[in-house]
Amino acid sequence: MRKIAFIIPPTVELLDLAGPVQVFTEAKFYGFEIEMEFYTYQDNPVSTSGLGFGKLRHFTEALLQEGDFVFVPGMDFEYVNSIAFGAERAFFKWLKECSDMHVTVCSICNGAFALGKAGLLKDTECTTHWRRVKELQLQFPQAKVVNDILYIKSNNVYTSAGISAGIDLALAILEDFKGPLFTHKVARGLVVYHRRSGKHKQQSIYLDYRNHINPLVHEVQDYLIDHLSAENNIETLASLVNMSPRNLSRVFKEKTGSTILEYHTLLRKEYANTMLNNPEYTIEYIAAKCGFKTARQLQRILKN
Repeated sequence: MRKIAFIIPPTVELLDLAGPVQVFTEAKFYGFEIEMEFYTYQDNPVSTSGLGFGKLRHFTEALLQEGDFVFVPGMDFEYVNSIAFGAERAFFKWLKECSDMHVTVCSICNGAFALGKAGLLKDTECTTHWRRVKELQLQFPQAKVVNDILYIKSNNVYTSAGISAGIDLALAILEDFKGPLFTHKVARGLVVYHRRSGKHKQQSIYLDYRNHINPLVHEVQDYLIDHLSAENNIETLASLVNMSPRNLSRVFKEKTGSTILEYHTLLRKEYANTMLNNPEYTIEYIAAKCGFKTARQLQRILKN
């Protein structure tokens, strides 16, 4: 049976670890045969939130073979930059040995720095949390660090962006083994209704254009997100926040840098791109759910 070994380092970020673990736990519920094991390289690791772990086996006890996986989640960055982390040479050597045995080595967030210490990022496309991309390239100049991407596979190494991107990475690995329909079932079980692709940007239209503090504009933006398929004319939106249509248009543009129509179109386009990950949805269905009158209109907007 295929194994997935999760390494729990000191100051681990909980969601970096828990996200992929839950994906494979859900997959097991649906019949995927996988064995998950948990190891550490220091006694009594404690997460960044202060939650500790029970007794864990040392990584040297892991009996992995070709086709298995190793996951290294992210850690507090002060620890990553510490002498203590750099001194874990035996662990980095073991990661390299795993890769040489054709065990796939995966990292979440700044777990990529451990892969770099192991020499696994040389001439390898990789990524990490957007805050640490420059530092990763600086520390490992022979790596091909990719910015603004959720996850990427290169040279038998998977790396992913920060925190929740580990879920996307795990779902992508699952799809390689079980196909898109099975993976969609797992994603729905996790209430992650749409799996994002590796090319999906780390930034999100649902968060962009929100770096202002105007509560009325925020209310309009929230309404547009929740009512994508509606026509959402300016009169309806203006009455929602007790403003005149002209004033709302002016304030919205001033606070977001975008017109209401431009923002609404971007929301619809983003949702359509996400729904396209589901093979069960036709282009006509997606167009209707996103508020486009025809599939041709949606296709034209996606092309542009």
